[in-house]
Amino acid sequence: MNFIFISPGFPNNYYRFCQSLKKDGVNVLGIGDMPYDQLNPELIKSLTEYYRVNDLGNYEEMRRAVAFFIFKYGKIDWLESNNEYWLEQDSRLRTDFNITTGWKEADIAKVKYKSQMKKYYEIAGVKTARWHLVDNEEDCLDFIKEVSYPVIVKPDCGVGASHTYRLKNKADLDEFFKTKDKKISYIMEEYVDGTITTFDGVTDNLCEPLYYASYSETDSLMDVVNENKDTWYFVKKDIEPELIEAGKRTLLAFGCYNRYFHLEFFKANSDKPGRWKKGEIIALEVNMRPAGGYTPDMESYSGDVDLYQIWADMITKKLTHAFLPKERNFCVYAAKRAEYSYAHSDADIKKKYAANMKMSGEIPFALQNDLGKDFYMALFPTFDEVLAFESYVLEKVKKEEKPKPVEEAKPEVEKPASNKAEANPKKQ
Repeated sequence: MNFIFISPGFPNNYYRFCQSLKKDGVNVLGIGDMPYDQLNPELIKSLTEYYRVNDLGNYEEMRRAVAFFIFKYGKIDWLESNNEYWLEQDSRLRTDFNITTGWKEADIAKVKYKSQMKKYYEIAGVKTARWHLVDNEEDCLDFIKEVSYPVIVKPDCGVGASHTYRLKNKADLDEFFKTKDKKISYIMEEYVDGTITTFDGVTDNLCEPLYYASYSETDSLMDVVNENKDTWYFVKKDIEPELIEAGKRTLLAFGCYNRYFHLEFFKANSDKPGRWKKGEIIALEVNMRPAGGYTPDMESYSGDVDLYQIWADMITKKLTHAFLPKERNFCVYAAKRAEYSYAHSDADIKKKYAANMKMSGEIPFALQNDLGKDFYMALFPTFDEVLAFESYVLEKVKKEEKPKPVEEAKPEVEKPASNKAEANPKKQ
């Protein structure tokens, strides 16, 4: 089997996909822009050959790279990046070279454009926030009259939380229209008071999850980026049945065959009359690739499985039936930001949590705005321990209060006796 893996060297942990494919006997062919000698040594061991391009976004370079591999190795069975940024290009390459596994160009809009996702959620029977494609301020005001402030505005086709805003009033709306990027098509959505929760895993050829896991965000990525908040979140020990059901219906509606998936939902924190009840699952967006950062590692540690190998076993058809771990644990990620000072050092954290620590290190600079700079990942059986870990890792150095200036002592002045006292001397 010939598998072309796009950008195998970034993100850092993606070498493990290639490693798992190699373990299953796959011929792994890499295309990337990193110099060969800068690749992870374990990645180099996993690749049959590596084709370096100057720019992964240059389609002509990418086309030549794929053509070279076809000329040298024959038919390509799979082509994949598992990276949101390259999903459209992946689909174009599959279309142009008739690679029959994975989505083609005609399929990709439904999983890249938030406005296109809405009709598939409707097919799945999962509620969504009301929405409006941003055109002019007058029409947006009409939409806001229907749903009320605040509203969320974000790129209709976008990755992460860049160019995402919460508009709380007319002044915010005016400012948005004054400063928005005119090259970006935006979608405006009804605000959902909810906690972000996910449904992640790998599907088979019937859209059924071979394995699934879930994590919860403590702050939305939008708030983390826009307000410079600390990044921390956790993989859950128990997954709500209603989330599993909504996730499975969504996978089927989108036709998610033989893929790694990352579905985002809200769990409503409060009732919204006529719209949803507290605790109800509401769709946010689909991402047909692994969750960001080291989340695949976290979800693997949580269930004591290897999701990279599960994905490779799906590709090679070594895994054909679903399975779940007998027991899960919480796995928590907490990351310090470069701009803050923290109370506990790297050595302090690793010493205190030596028995629980699974991974730690520095996030690549390009991802630090979303994922923080120095991260720590640990495993715990109880949620109280998760909260204690987060509190310890992210405790800030308290600003010392400036001492009040000491006033110079003034000499006491003896007061003169009053005339009355002098007139009435104490009798002996």
